[in-house]
Amino acid sequence: MQHERYQLGKNVPVTDLRTLRFERYLGATLPPPPAAVSWSTGVRRWPMYLNDRYGDCTCAAVGHMVEAWTASVHQPHTPTDAAVLQMYEHFTPPGPENGCNMLDVLKYWRTVGIDRDRINAFALLGRGSVAQARQAVALFGGCYIGLALPQYVVDVPDLLQAEWTMASFGTRGAGAPDPENGHCVNAVGYDAESLYVVTWGTIKAMSWAFYHAYSDESYAVLSADFLARGLTPAGFNLAQLNTDLAAIGSARAA
Repeated sequence: MQHERYQLGKNVPVTDLRTLRFERYLGATLPPPPAAVSWSTGVRRWPMYLNDRYGDCTCAAVGHMVEAWTASVHQPHTPTDAAVLQMYEHFTPPGPENGCNMLDVLKYWRTVGIDRDRINAFALLGRGSVAQARQAVALFGGCYIGLALPQYVVDVPDLLQAEWTMASFGTRGAGAPDPENGHCVNAVGYDAESLYVVTWGTIKAMSWAFYHAYSDESYAVLSADFLARGLTPAGFNLAQLNTDLAAIGSARAA
């Protein structure tokens, strides 16, 4: 996971049968997502959040999601490096080789929070589903994405400059998804060609084909920071999601 200037840090996906599935709440009346969406315009800067030193990409993406949500409602809040580091240190000692898994980070974010900011819920998207990723970004102001990066975008002098598009040799050889190159990013927009994600302190374009091939887990994340906008359209069954979430809580308490 080490690199000269930037670090990765996402561990392999963890399965929990209690995890809510995003597709369950997409009703037949839900309108199609817009052709293009951007939730990044109100953010002045994207901190590195120490992902040049530590494998804390799973926690850095959390800080960036909070930034995007709060900027979209004109109440900008940028979590501190210390807050991101505190979240990361809950799971592992700091280091370039020490990563986290996304599901544990999401559970911690919901129950403990980061810099006094907690989420309401999260739901797992269908693996590599472009349609669900579009809906998640459009409906909830972003998407929490895990990637198993291929070697051809890692074996470069500068990770930030590597193009996240499909190679001519496809997903064979150096193009195969590699869980050892696990990385976590958050999406802040999309258009017909690309998903736009935050990583290593900047916005990076990822082609939809690249997302489909190399995303090994993605989550819609529901936050009061964004839901307060009151723009969730009819057709997403938020009531059922809250019911299911309460049932999980009851089962844990039993």
